[in-house]
Amino acid sequence: MSYLLATHLCKRYGRGEAAVEAVRDVSLTVERGEFLAVMGESGSGKSTLLSMLGALNSPSGGIYTVGGADVYALDSERRADFRRQNLGFVFQSFHLLPYLSVAENVMLPLATAALPRKQKRVLAEEALARVGLAGKGHRLPTEVSGGEAERAAIARALVSRPPLVLADEPTGNLDRRTGREVMALLTGLAADGVTIVMVTHSRECASFARRIVHMSDGRIANEEFVLHEAGAPAA
Repeated sequence: MSYLLATHLCKRYGRGEAAVEAVRDVSLTVERGEFLAVMGESGSGKSTLLSMLGALNSPSGGIYTVGGADVYALDSERRADFRRQNLGFVFQSFHLLPYLSVAENVMLPLATAALPRKQKRVLAEEALARVGLAGKGHRLPTEVSGGEAERAAIARALVSRPPLVLADEPTGNLDRRTGREVMALLTGLAADGVTIVMVTHSRECASFARRIVHMSDGRIANEEFVLHEAGAPAA
């Protein structure tokens, strides 16, 4: 069975003639350790789909399972536990709190974990080292570059060691060179067995993934596999 399995997912806002179907009858599978990119124009439904895959937005219809667990059959408390234990989120705007150090930001997903603060700090430093930010945990978000802030956001997504990472336009605020560095980092995480689903409007960023799903008008229009040479992204 596929690690992530969405079957006939749909999301409708409003009722009657005013209803808007943001996602229409989407069926999708993602294997463990796969790097999947979801592309589409603004309004195509890709971000709504990602929010449903993140257990944040209940579908109007369809079934969604991760590792065999029916996510939306869980009550709200158990679904929150599921997110904490299985999911890491990376956003375009980083969402780092400016009054906390980089390490303290990375520690935030561990806030409810029954661990001593010292151990949480160790886990945060390990996650920062994994994304190339060893020794920079004491800095404030305003004291690091945009690329380093995005790396810190990725470290925060990884600190609880989730098997699934969801990324929403993770390079949207970065220059091309820094964006490619972040994409190479995500590719390395997938090689280590982390499953990644990324929404992007950039063909260059999507070329780092193993497979690309194209959405249009709330539906999957088509999909393609990306051929990489010696581990490099497609040109």
